Amino acid sequence: MRMASTRRAVTRRDFLKATVAALPMVGATALAKGERPPNLVIILCDNLGYGDIGCFGSTKHRTPHVDRMAAEGMRLTSFYVSSGVCTPSRASLMTGCYPRRVNMHVNGKGGVVLFPVDTKGLNPDEVTVAEVLKAQGYATACIGKWHLGDQPQFLPTRQGFDHYFGIPYSDDMVGTKDGRRPPLPLMRGERVIEAPVDRSTLTARYTREAIDFITANRERPFFLYLPHAMPGSTRKPFASKPFQGKSANGAYGDSVEEIDWSTGEILAAIKRMGLDEHTLVVWTSDNGAPRRNPPQGSNAPLRGWGYTTGEGAMRVPCVVRWPGKVPAGTACDEVCTTMDLLPTFARLAGTTPPKGRPIDGRDIWPLLSRAEGARSPHEAFYYYYLGQLQAVRSGKWKLYLPLDAKWITFGGRTRKSPAELYDLDADLGETRNLAARRPDVVKRLLALAERARADLGDIGRRGKGQRPAGHVAQPKPQLLSRQR
Repeated sequence: MRMASTRRAVTRRDFLKATVAALPMVGATALAKGERPPNLVIILCDNLGYGDIGCFGSTKHRTPHVDRMAAEGMRLTSFYVSSGVCTPSRASLMTGCYPRRVNMHVNGKGGVVLFPVDTKGLNPDEVTVAEVLKAQGYATACIGKWHLGDQPQFLPTRQGFDHYFGIPYSDDMVGTKDGRRPPLPLMRGERVIEAPVDRSTLTARYTREAIDFITANRERPFFLYLPHAMPGSTRKPFASKPFQGKSANGAYGDSVEEIDWSTGEILAAIKRMGLDEHTLVVWTSDNGAPRRNPPQGSNAPLRGWGYTTGEGAMRVPCVVRWPGKVPAGTACDEVCTTMDLLPTFARLAGTTPPKGRPIDGRDIWPLLSRAEGARSPHEAFYYYYLGQLQAVRSGKWKLYLPLDAKWITFGGRTRKSPAELYDLDADLGETRNLAARRPDVVKRLLALAERARADLGDIGRRGKGQRPAGHVAQPKPQLLSRQR
């Protein structure tokens, strides 16, 4: 990871003011004269594993639309999220930064994900990918699960999105009898329009809403962020009636196959409106499938489950499609991440990432366009959990760090751990620990880990590059409930 400048951080207001002022100059230098910037679409699944779709090896789920998308585009096979858990993962997608940098690695109560009525959320001073694109004249919409704060100042409409329709947190965070949590709300803008929402209808409703947004904005560049609620966080995922009981993998498979249908509907709408060659679509997941009994999702052939720092938690399936620009039927195994989407989209929109603040993501357009000699822009990738640095990858090598202190895993279990080194090119399932045979590699990766600790921090240590907390104190947080 290249260390960015640590000059005085600009505020979001500073960034937007400067960007708008420079808009004609930036657009002229980054895009061909008169060229319309591409439409940009992110389809994000929730808790879907690396091996859960056909083009990544699934034999249980029928995903013909995503598979065709891969045949017409590119599979990214070493594509990572910054966290194996949804809130910090989504914070990174929005900001292009590791969760610790933007103080979204923990919630306001010492846990890892945000809950209803939390007083913490994505700091309004952060500059999101939606704000970068909005400053370039894009119409912006978030349709789906947000999970970056449910208080007014944290909602998508305050983070660069013109339009919001969806649930503000996970589908399992339903109402409680004591009233401390409201019934699961469906929101339009900043208003609750239904509570509790029928979760079996969400995928279909999100799909219709997304197509309506594309239709309404087909004459201008648009950014559509579609974070599905499914396969979801409940042990029994939800699908609409036409998909219930139709898959070979129970309710989980039903929900995956409905998301595939949704993808097909959106791609068909883009083509029908003549936007196919003007639209880049990224299809991925917020983290790997969690361990369930009986098993539901699959991270095969990777080791480990969601909510950890295993490969199965943080390496996710990713398909990218843009006819004529992203070569069809290709695959890329270079390390890249959801953090790279902000700088890559900024480039394609004719601008740059926010200046005056470190951004961990890098422009990966050379990889997506298969530019000659293109390689991963990341010297290292860091695996954090609850703010603890647990592993580092550089090139083909992944080192699980020797931890004499607490090893934090989902559920609060602890153990001491020696160093474990794996060659991910030769041993994708991480079965042969090479730490004793390659002390030179261990030493190099330990040095990279120390660099990350100095910049991003670690347990009991604040990094020099961390920004202020996203916590905004409120005497009495608002409880979302249906407005009658």
